[in-house]
Amino acid sequence: MTDNTDEPFSGVYPAMTTPFGPDDSIDFDQLRADARRLETAGVDGLVPVGSTGESATLTHDEHVEVVEAVAETVDVPVIAGAGSNSTREAVELSRRSASAGADALLLISPYYNKPEPEGMERHYRTIADEVDLPQILYNVPSRTGRNIEVGTAAALASHENIVGYKAASGDLGRIGEVVERTRDEEFSVLSGDDFLTLPMLSIGATGTISVAANVEPERLGAMVSAARDDEFGRAREIHEELAPLFRALFAETNPIPVKEAMELRGHGPGTVRSPLTRLAPENRAELAGILETLASDSNVVRQ
Repeated sequence: MTDNTDEPFSGVYPAMTTPFGPDDSIDFDQLRADARRLETAGVDGLVPVGSTGESATLTHDEHVEVVEAVAETVDVPVIAGAGSNSTREAVELSRRSASAGADALLLISPYYNKPEPEGMERHYRTIADEVDLPQILYNVPSRTGRNIEVGTAAALASHENIVGYKAASGDLGRIGEVVERTRDEEFSVLSGDDFLTLPMLSIGATGTISVAANVEPERLGAMVSAARDDEFGRAREIHEELAPLFRALFAETNPIPVKEAMELRGHGPGTVRSPLTRLAPENRAELAGILETLASDSNVVRQ
């Protein structure tokens, strides 16, 4: 992470998967191995139990056990997914994640009940008032059915514990406005869409919470570092190398493809919890070819 106090979070933060064994239980040995592998690759932090970590099908006890296992394994910051569509539940899960060793929290906006902007702001302020950890707002309307409005994000950025915004709306105009309206705060805007990470960096984002970084952490690191150093020609080259992977990892619902990619790379089974299913054979074949191409040109060194 950089020392710029205006950017609490910058760089590459893999959105970790949660590995499962044959009996559907969490494989903690594989989880710790994944955490160590990613830390060794030079990532700036880890994000367990978010959408990619299948938090929707974890019990709260499992959720906390995953956070604790990752936090005990690595020295980089651990940003725990801890959101809920119930404010009370989000506060409780945030407190438990803090006790488990999380360094910060990633808080998805309330889903299904779709609060109005006033309710959205109250939700986040309540968590920030109750739990004294750095917190990142997570806007992913494709999963929640509601955007965090730009004005809401800008207002919340003034809270000392609300220090970032993960943008997964696909709307560069909206993301750019969040960047503009939070420039005077100690606040980071992070990409939540791998295919938009480079464009977002060009308009002021500071890094990415990335699915693809589970598979290609060094390349993601090299791309983000190049863009942050204004070497956008080099960053674009890496983006183009990774673009087929970005597409393949979202050919089906995340994290189905990324878990399959990790299996193909030898990082545990691609098992997902029901109601998710394994990757379709034709998509697996395409993904395998992309991974083989990337492996044959593996001379990327993070700057």
